[in-house]
Amino acid sequence: MRILVIGAGAREHALVLALASDPIVTAMACAPGNAGTAAAAEQVGVDVADPASVAKLATAWAADLVVIGPEGPLVAGAADAVRAAGIACFGPSAGAARIEGSKAFAKEVMAVAGVPTARSELVDNPGRLDAALRHFGSPWVVKDDRLAAGKGVVVTEDLEVARAHALTLLDGGHPVLLESFLDGPEFSLFCLVDTRRTVVPLLPAQDYKRVGDGDVGPNTGGMGAYAPLPWAPESLAADVVARIVQPVVDELARRGVPFSGLLYAGLALTTAGPQVIEFNCRFGDPETQVVLSLLRTPLAGLLMATATATLAEQPPLDWDAGAAVVVVVAAEGYPGLPRIGDVITGSGDPGVLHAGTRRRHDGAVVSAGGRVLSVLGAGVDLAAARKQAYERVDQVHLPGGHYRRDIGLRATRRADGPSAGA
Repeated sequence: MRILVIGAGAREHALVLALASDPIVTAMACAPGNAGTAAAAEQVGVDVADPASVAKLATAWAADLVVIGPEGPLVAGAADAVRAAGIACFGPSAGAARIEGSKAFAKEVMAVAGVPTARSELVDNPGRLDAALRHFGSPWVVKDDRLAAGKGVVVTEDLEVARAHALTLLDGGHPVLLESFLDGPEFSLFCLVDTRRTVVPLLPAQDYKRVGDGDVGPNTGGMGAYAPLPWAPESLAADVVARIVQPVVDELARRGVPFSGLLYAGLALTTAGPQVIEFNCRFGDPETQVVLSLLRTPLAGLLMATATATLAEQPPLDWDAGAAVVVVVAAEGYPGLPRIGDVITGSGDPGVLHAGTRRRHDGAVVSAGGRVLSVLGAGVDLAAARKQAYERVDQVHLPGGHYRRDIGLRATRRADGPSAGA
């Protein structure tokens, strides 16, 4: 099987490595890729924002399966273009990808499906903002309705901070979604979904959005993750599928936009049970790095089964009994304006996944984005996985680079209840 992966982050590096290890894969390409994916896949150029260009590349490269990593191409319709070219594609249509592309649309779908989620209000007029903010009260949750690479959300107890963020979005022509705050540990559940409405959950994971230790500072695209969740009930994934994911999948199909690909539920485990914070239409980064490292079922056949609506015929998934932790090493300035072009050393370890990197003309690997590397650790339990991850981080050098030192720490100390979360 010839597989083309679209994207350039650590998520795509993890996908490439997992797919390349499947015996049925005969050729791998990644477009546009990075300095890490280049070691395991042919690198090809493409404008990921242009669906026609993605489909043209898939045809020219004679791909049997296209796996689209980022949300932007999916929302733009890249999966539709690939399928129209007669090639199997792992990723939802533009219509189904609206579940991530518009938070207001996702809320509407959840309301009709009876899915538990935060109370919300869409504000598209600055004149309505102050009254809406008073109505919700502290802590305020202010979201960009559209795609924002994980950085369009502000959660704050400061009214002026909430108001300023909302006005910035509104001034830019972006509707604002205000939500009630959901208390409880957050976690992510990835589900493979095909057009026959079959849902297969992967392992729940937890990621860390804030830039600094102790969950301080602004939101980022994700600074680390771990799986599995030692504090979560064993029934958690099945409960989320039954109460949340399956009803949403059924409602999308009822609307004529059946979902095919990876449906990612971002959730809070509240005292009333799991409630939805957001839905995404693709593998999440950095959770993908830990989840796929624990998956023993060959990935290529699984993604092809999803793309061809034969998930129900697949055997149960096989998982490693241990744990995994990933620590993101970010460039100086991230999540603001990152410094790029710095030489990276120590990034050749197989546990180091590349994100914002490129290979310079002289062969050096240099930084080329905000989140530069995802450093993975695995072990018999979470403590052992953390130890390996941070030992590997110590071997990496990026001038001005920074990372969180508390990924998975609370969960290793208190694995006896939901309070062991973030």
